[in-house]
Amino acid sequence: MAGKGRILVVDDEKNLREFLEIMLQKYGYEVASASDGGAALEKLETSHFDLVICDVRMPGVDGIQVLRKAKESWPDTEVIMISAYASTETAVEAMRQGALDYITKPFNVDEIRVVIERAFERTSLERQNRLLKKQLKGAEAFPSIIGDSPAMMKVFALVERIADTPTNVLITGESGTGKELVAKAIHNRSERSEAPFVAIHCGAIPENLIESELFGHLKGSFTGAIQNKVGLLKMADGGTVFLDEVGEIPLQMQVKLLRFLQERTFRRVGCTEDLSVNVRILCATNKDLEEEIEAGRFREDLYYRLNVIRIAMPSLRERTGDIPVLAEHFVKKYARELNRKITRLSDEAMERLMGYAYPGNVRELENILERAVALAAGPVILPENLPTDIMSRRARDSGMETRFSPSRFPEEGLHLETIVEDLEKQLIQQALERTHGVKKRAAELLNVSFRSFRYRLEKYAMNGREEFRE
Repeated sequence: MAGKGRILVVDDEKNLREFLEIMLQKYGYEVASASDGGAALEKLETSHFDLVICDVRMPGVDGIQVLRKAKESWPDTEVIMISAYASTETAVEAMRQGALDYITKPFNVDEIRVVIERAFERTSLERQNRLLKKQLKGAEAFPSIIGDSPAMMKVFALVERIADTPTNVLITGESGTGKELVAKAIHNRSERSEAPFVAIHCGAIPENLIESELFGHLKGSFTGAIQNKVGLLKMADGGTVFLDEVGEIPLQMQVKLLRFLQERTFRRVGCTEDLSVNVRILCATNKDLEEEIEAGRFREDLYYRLNVIRIAMPSLRERTGDIPVLAEHFVKKYARELNRKITRLSDEAMERLMGYAYPGNVRELENILERAVALAAGPVILPENLPTDIMSRRARDSGMETRFSPSRFPEEGLHLETIVEDLEKQLIQQALERTHGVKKRAAELLNVSFRSFRYRLEKYAMNGREEFRE
């Protein structure tokens, strides 16, 4: 019948201890026992209990010490103290240390049963309260991530599942897909949400300064080190570190980052003392790290340390159904910021937005609509307020449909090389979308060599197809 909750009984009187064990098991609780305070402390080191029932007077470690340890190790654990030597002073001290109740021996079964049930009711209420607070916080956990497409629903569900784990996460996807926003959402929904979230843009830090930025340095440790510096890892202690564009970290620094991930210690530049911090590591990249490993630019052992859980951010081309709600959000945002009385997009302007390929993803859509709000002469955004790229025929070149079908051969003829080239581009794009940008796997899907695939990517990138950028 175990399953109602876990209880630890601590008493040096064997008969009472065994009586409580039998009684509580009969009521459906899972019960463990300890014959003295020392044994209780050992159990509390490694196991969580919903309730501890503990005698006050025991040889060696007394009940008050067990109470303190229980509340220190497991703050949500309730503790009931029992004693044959009741005194107001002892009872007050027990309650001050966090005990739920204080019962004197001898006690009757009904009395202690009521107290135990009240303890579990309180525990249940506190858990419901924490869950409600988390749900209320959750309503704001994705404030900047707009979308309800199936692709984004998968991302949100994965964030929910992993937020409270300590596991390293690698977020992949093209530039502009919102990788940092997802990292912030993971942090905001985790138990670390009250601690710092520190973002480190690895590609923006000069190679000779990245170690100092991460780990800190001592005054005089190198030219320009005019004072001691606390590194970003130390600043994030207790919270989350987000390594954006982690694929840009130099190889020499990758070794030191790997050591930190393995040992959770590091040294400031110019220091011989090891420091430790408690941080969770989230990373993001728009590079194919497996390809970088093959090229010798990224360490394989570091990759497996970072890529414990992977979140692949979909491109905007993979979630076109989110474009209307994103567009509405950005129009309202920039109308407010620019103090413009813009109410909506015209149907034709929205149709043009829906037909564009968005090589820059959500970030590009936001820039387009900021510009449109600034240029609009009236309350409605018109097609002429949109960039010329969106007005051109390349707008729907997203790889999802072709402009030519053999069943509709035009009377005026066609340009065979252009048609073949367009079809090849579309198939390559679909393969990349299917593999979330992993080029090696896309080449396998198309049954071409990786070298041939790379050649085609470079060929079309030179023709202006920004979607194929590394």
